[in-house]
Amino acid sequence: MKQAVILAAGEGQRLRPFTASKSKVMLSIAGKPLLEYVIESLAQNGIRDIILVVGYKRERIFDYLGQGGRFGVQISYVQQPNQLGTAHALRQVKDKIKGDFLVLNGDQLIKPSTIREFVKQPPQAVMVKAINGEDPSRYGVVTSSGGLLTSIEEKPSIAKSNFINTGIYSFSRAVFDYIGEHLDMPVVLQSMLKDGLDIHVAESQGAWLDIVYPWDMLKLNAVVSAELKPGVAGTIESGVVMKGPVRIGKNTVIRSNSYIVGPVIIGEGCDIGPSVCIYPSTSIADNVTVAPFSQIKNSLIYSGNSIGVASVIEDSVIDRGCVICGQFSAPSAEIETRINDGLHKIKVGTMMGEGCTVGNAVVLQSGTVVGNSTRIAPLRTLSGNVPDGSLVV
Repeated sequence: MKQAVILAAGEGQRLRPFTASKSKVMLSIAGKPLLEYVIESLAQNGIRDIILVVGYKRERIFDYLGQGGRFGVQISYVQQPNQLGTAHALRQVKDKIKGDFLVLNGDQLIKPSTIREFVKQPPQAVMVKAINGEDPSRYGVVTSSGGLLTSIEEKPSIAKSNFINTGIYSFSRAVFDYIGEHLDMPVVLQSMLKDGLDIHVAESQGAWLDIVYPWDMLKLNAVVSAELKPGVAGTIESGVVMKGPVRIGKNTVIRSNSYIVGPVIIGEGCDIGPSVCIYPSTSIADNVTVAPFSQIKNSLIYSGNSIGVASVIEDSVIDRGCVICGQFSAPSAEIETRINDGLHKIKVGTMMGEGCTVGNAVVLQSGTVVGNSTRIAPLRTLSGNVPDGSLVV
């Protein structure tokens, strides 16, 4: 297998406000976009001819990946003008496919080990994953017999097995004979089954994590951070205590009496402290300032953010370019929240979009979602959803 197609055209509306200015595949986890993890996994398994199907906010993908040279791959692009479904997306690449090929989604976290055996699987095949402790009906549920696919049902009311479709396939060019006007891949697979084609089912034991809701970003970050290779390229002042794996980028200063418990990732050009506490599964991107006496736990802090003195941030995601004044509080608690298709019970702090300005002593109650470019006056306590561009006075 020498060629792969990555489907990367979707928006990810359930991940708002973070997908207002970038596609789902460009959400950063532990310092890298999701899409980069997929490309690295392919490259490390010897697949370097990659076709990206792009659509929503495609310019940011072009700017970041280019032709793929710095990742050791060759990337070509095909546009899906309207995001009508995965089969519709695959139809766009028909003229670029040379032979047998893999299909993957760009918005899932996989590692090289995830597909190591699957890349050897001859067409036609689907990679599945057994899930436990979670409702499989959230996904496409797969049944099989003797290693062959017998059915695939998208988000069934009652799941017939605990094996789910990962959206990773091995195909020959024959698949294009079945796509026709179908929009989604599960329908195409059912059509192939009706024609008597054998579709092999291969279970992966490697990491495969889907991102559907904003709080999923924290889960993925924790998984990646758990395998962190420590390293310090910045300046560590006297009195700093670091425990566990910690990675600190170039030109970053960790000021005196700060306390960091890994796994923690801190990017380049940051100014942290003094007397700041950073706790496990926190990723801080480049050019972030964290003022004295602040505490950050299990959170994603994106680039260019400024966090004021004596702030507390737990189980939160703060998108890039925010200015947060002192005594900011984003505590975490177990809550119930409704997003489009259902009620979810989660432990979460705040989800804040990019370019926000937050005044002194603002409290955002657990589960608050703050839209992009929002301005919040001092001494406000907020909950619920704050739309993009809001002015809270």
